Amino acid sequence: MPFLDNIQRWAEERPHDTAVVVAGRRLRWAEFRDAAAAALPETAAVTVLAEANSVDFAVRFAAAVAGGRQCAVLDPTWPASLHQAIVERLAESVKPGTVSAADALADGPPDSTFLIGLTSGTTSVPKAFTRSRQSWRQSFDASVEFFGLARHDVTLAPGPLAASLNLYALAECLYAGSEFQTLERFDVGDVHAAITHDGVTRLILVPTMLRLLSERGLTGCVDASGIRSIICAGSKLDARTLEAARRWAPNATIFEYYGASELSFVSGVGLAAGELLDAGGTGIGHPFPGVDVRILNDDGSELQDGEAGNICVRSGMVSNGYLWGDDGQALRSFNGWFTVGDQGYLADGELHILGRRADMILTSGKNVYPHEVELALAAVPGVAAAVAAGIPDDLRGQRVVAGVIPSHGGITAMQLKAGLENILPRDKRPHQYFALSELPTTDRGKVSRNILLDWIGSQDPRARHLDR
Repeated sequence: MPFLDNIQRWAEERPHDTAVVVAGRRLRWAEFRDAAAAALPETAAVTVLAEANSVDFAVRFAAAVAGGRQCAVLDPTWPASLHQAIVERLAESVKPGTVSAADALADGPPDSTFLIGLTSGTTSVPKAFTRSRQSWRQSFDASVEFFGLARHDVTLAPGPLAASLNLYALAECLYAGSEFQTLERFDVGDVHAAITHDGVTRLILVPTMLRLLSERGLTGCVDASGIRSIICAGSKLDARTLEAARRWAPNATIFEYYGASELSFVSGVGLAAGELLDAGGTGIGHPFPGVDVRILNDDGSELQDGEAGNICVRSGMVSNGYLWGDDGQALRSFNGWFTVGDQGYLADGELHILGRRADMILTSGKNVYPHEVELALAAVPGVAAAVAAGIPDDLRGQRVVAGVIPSHGGITAMQLKAGLENILPRDKRPHQYFALSELPTTDRGKVSRNILLDWIGSQDPRARHLDR
């Protein structure tokens, strides 16, 4: 793993500096190195980690990827039966290696596999892909440069370490020799306390978490002036979240980026304090360092500026592909250009995201991306957040529906329709609106359109139909 040699270095150069903090428990660099060395697995069989956030998790992860070892990180909230099914698949699919004296707490061969990633899933066995050590080393170099990570930074990633966003943040900090913090579980008060008392300078989180922290931080007068950078991923920032974050953390550069577990980083943009973001637009910045981006048609032909198609990437950060579950569509290659099926276009070098092909709504012969609808609704006065999806329709094939969270008081379907008149073409506007009491999110904080559809189908009180 590309951070183990660096852990040895930091332990020698700065043994008493803090390496990792989880829920107040702190390990210094020398302590972290010694704990990881003591936790080295005796065999080269794949180590499966399926546990909540803790210092021990961080130590065991480092030990599990030493030398030529491999690690699979599972969501601890998945059912035990699913965990068992994955363990059995790993036993069938991964060829055990050998462990030698040289496989101590040190990096293995650059082209060897160290991580087995798993796509989200709670019922069926998720797809598994593999990553080489070299792919993450190149990702570290790119992200440290792009985000400006410095050794004196204190990074707080308050989400679960089983999620790739937070697992990568841990490894990136170990690589860069920078302090990493997280919590046992996400709690607004605990995050605010860490920011107030632990000198946090850098936040890594999804937009839904940022909105909660910013709005409650402003209400509670939580001082976030020491935060210098905020890194958001998972979905595009909406206007309300950005405005609240700007007021709460006035000195922060706010980054948002597009990437995928199979592709790593693709593009991003950093907005210095006071700089405006086009929160209603689809742009997501320029390609990351070391990344080339093209928009290709389904036959592999390149499209011109402004033409929408498959977002395709060529870089050394791309994963090795799938260990199992590859249906030929999840990760495709066009002569060395890789795509996960996300659709978008390039305009003057900037990448614009439209959304996943699988999320696309086909209504009356027109293609509608929920992402477009959500961004338009977020710009309507009185809307705090929005989620759009497609429901089967005998006449149209599918019809667009949307759930909104009002920013204050109530909101009517008439107000929403009027607000979209000059923003969104008529054939892309929702046919039904629902008032949401909360965002439909996964346990990792990502907005889920499928959960919205479940609420609507079951007449869940969290999604109240707006008649007019």
